[in-house]
Amino acid sequence: MSDTGFTGLRTARLLVRRFRPDDAATFAAYRSDPDVARYQSWDAPYPLAQAQELVDEAAGRHPDTPGEWCQLAIEDAAGRHVGDVAVHVDADDPRLATIGFTLAAEAQGLGYATEAVTAVLDYLFLVRGKHRVAAECDARNVRSAALLERVGMRREAHHRSSAWWKGEWTDEYRYAVLAQEWAARRDTAGPSAT
Repeated sequence: MSDTGFTGLRTARLLVRRFRPDDAATFAAYRSDPDVARYQSWDAPYPLAQAQELVDEAAGRHPDTPGEWCQLAIEDAAGRHVGDVAVHVDADDPRLATIGFTLAAEAQGLGYATEAVTAVLDYLFLVRGKHRVAAECDARNVRSAALLERVGMRREAHHRSSAWWKGEWTDEYRYAVLAQEWAARRDTAGPSAT
């Protein structure tokens, strides 16, 4: 069931919130960075019109809606839009979800992605009662793989030459974490969101 009352998740340094219409320019800017787009499904440059369309669509979506991707903006303490986290809830079994994330280059290396992804995992498991959350990444994207492992997801598969991206066959890693694993990890680490 959709979380129609969702407004955002606050962490020590971030707000993970619904997209707003004024996020389109920053969204297009970081998606247009070739280094940010390298392992993603879109090509750089990313047109502002396409960004506006996606932001408008995301603003009307609710987290935890089976069969839909819901993209949430990441905002830093200064109120700057610095990235996004996406959540997809399985249409056939809404106890299963998949996540993805993207950060602007200037926001990388500061721990923001770890903080935002941890908050979203807390939300999915502790608030929405998910059983399992998965993620995939290009095997060459060592920073994303390290982040997924850092937050407690386990690499379950290495799919060799399994995806045709940007003119080449690429390997993909598949990660996942179960609710009981997340609960045990959170018991020892303490909650992330406030």
